[in-house]
Amino acid sequence: MGHRPVVTATRPWRFDAAATPGGWAGLPAALARLQLDTPVGAAVSCSAEPAPAAGPPLEELVAGAGFLVERVRRGVVDARRDRTLPDFVGAGMRMLVCGLNPSLVAADAGYGYAGATNRFWSVAVAAGVVTRPRDPLAALAEDGVGMTDLVKRATPNADGLTAAEYATGAERVARLAEWLRPGVVVFVGLAGWRAAIDRRAVPGAAPVPFGGVPAYVMPSTSGRNARTSPAELAGHLRGALALAVPPTG
Repeated sequence: MGHRPVVTATRPWRFDAAATPGGWAGLPAALARLQLDTPVGAAVSCSAEPAPAAGPPLEELVAGAGFLVERVRRGVVDARRDRTLPDFVGAGMRMLVCGLNPSLVAADAGYGYAGATNRFWSVAVAAGVVTRPRDPLAALAEDGVGMTDLVKRATPNADGLTAAEYATGAERVARLAEWLRPGVVVFVGLAGWRAAIDRRAVPGAAPVPFGGVPAYVMPSTSGRNARTSPAELAGHLRGALALAVPPTG
């Protein structure tokens, strides 16, 4: 039962931006690998050198990587691995895919859209967005496609998420976009965008940028959204790619 808390000694972990391709922008992917390699409930003590010149603070990036931050002290973040997904983001993204929140199935699988009836990966391959399904680290490194969620809290489904959670999450994702400058941010599922940004939103290009970059809102890829066909979903992803500007991160 991998989601049960475990008792272990605190694991020290240090990120050296000077020795990492992409510098500080390589921290989220490094944290994602740490999270995937850490049992749920295990404690970590994260530090990073040198201090970042730009971007969110270390504690926000640690939280975005799927850890519950417990203490921040002089450049060190003490945290505990949560039962959720990390952000798979970095420099040079042509697209940043933002879901509503991880399902428990996805959290345990280690990648988003892991449910048996979710069509995201099949339509993403069909649309030419990714080449290898169910591998977010490969999508980031090989296809320039990052992945995050508006809400980090994993649930059986998104029905219990609140407007306040969506609003807080939208602010966090906007800071990521401002920092990493993906070509486009694609919101999969209208519920979060409607709760946090525009309650009258319809699928398609957003009328204003998000975090300074183009945004696109598309229907959910969940099997519960049977009224939207796989061909339509793939068409939305192609439309988002057409909207993308060359990434600068």
